[in-house]
Amino acid sequence: MNKRLLSLDVFRGVTVASMILVNNPGDWGHIYAPLDHAEWNGCTPTDLIFPFFLFIVGVSISFAFQGKVADSKTVIKIFTRSLKLFGLGLFLSLFPKFDISVVRILGVLQRIAMVFLFCSLIFLVTKNRTQHIIFVLILIGYWVLMALIPVPDYGPANFEPEFNLGAYFDRLILGTAHLYKVAKTWDPEGLLSTIPAIATGLSGVLTGTWLQRKDKEVTEKLIYLYLFGCVCMALGWAWDEAGFPINKALWTSSYVLWTSGLALCFLASFYWIIDVKGYQRWTKPFVVYGVNAITVFFLSGLIPRILRMIKITNAKGEEVNSQTWIYKNWIASVFSNPYHASLVGALTVITIWLGILWIMYEKRIIVKV
Repeated sequence: MNKRLLSLDVFRGVTVASMILVNNPGDWGHIYAPLDHAEWNGCTPTDLIFPFFLFIVGVSISFAFQGKVADSKTVIKIFTRSLKLFGLGLFLSLFPKFDISVVRILGVLQRIAMVFLFCSLIFLVTKNRTQHIIFVLILIGYWVLMALIPVPDYGPANFEPEFNLGAYFDRLILGTAHLYKVAKTWDPEGLLSTIPAIATGLSGVLTGTWLQRKDKEVTEKLIYLYLFGCVCMALGWAWDEAGFPINKALWTSSYVLWTSGLALCFLASFYWIIDVKGYQRWTKPFVVYGVNAITVFFLSGLIPRILRMIKITNAKGEEVNSQTWIYKNWIASVFSNPYHASLVGALTVITIWLGILWIMYEKRIIVKV
């Protein structure tokens, strides 16, 4: 098998493009349901994107560090990359005001950094069997914490937004000034819920190790990927029915199993179509997204902030930010249905970035963090 899987780059590209799609609607007040997160419990297509990315991070770790040892050079490299990712996320939180007193400390890139750090170290210092055990222990341990441990200053264990144990720790350790501004009293990328997110990354690590086994035929690999994918989904659904709900904000153990199972099936499908059957002509748009994934995610978050700083006077003499002006005059004015307009706004962003990333790819410009 080739060291680099084209199917993995495509899966990463599809996932990052989907991230940008759901993060950049033309109008946040008009979003089709599949392109929005579940209100609390449950799982929409949008709720699959982040765990898919963490799963892909795990698969990439198994390929990047296969055969390596935890020497000082490798460990320093892992810590350095983790700090860079965390720093980029913190920069997005600070920009443009750079007010440390109210900055959100955690976020998407910060969680990616922590998952990359812990999964890389676990992969380097443990055997495959131990990694399976750690995966299971994390899921069970997190359930014990969330479902059985009483919440200080509140009472019984619960899964409510403001009163669960994770929210309590976020407020206790980070303080409300440094949490997600929309939620105010808890953070969807909180401290405690990062632990099961590491399990999501480990599911990718285990998958990548399986794909690299030289003693297994391709057919057997595919069968087991689909089999374990279905088993994980069934266990996630059963755990949800038993009372530990599938919930992205809490990153519940049932959510880990459900999304990891789906990720296994998606990767298996891409692997069979692209790497095994060789149907690759359609893949380039996703490859160009996949090879510069962190770059496009970071810039797609930064540029809208810059556009909102630039003010334009509209036809009514009102001062609006340039992002709003562009959307209302170039897109929303064309469509009578605001949901259609909002979706076209997001697709426009996807298309613009595709053009930029295509040029970068052709010029062999790959920005590595």
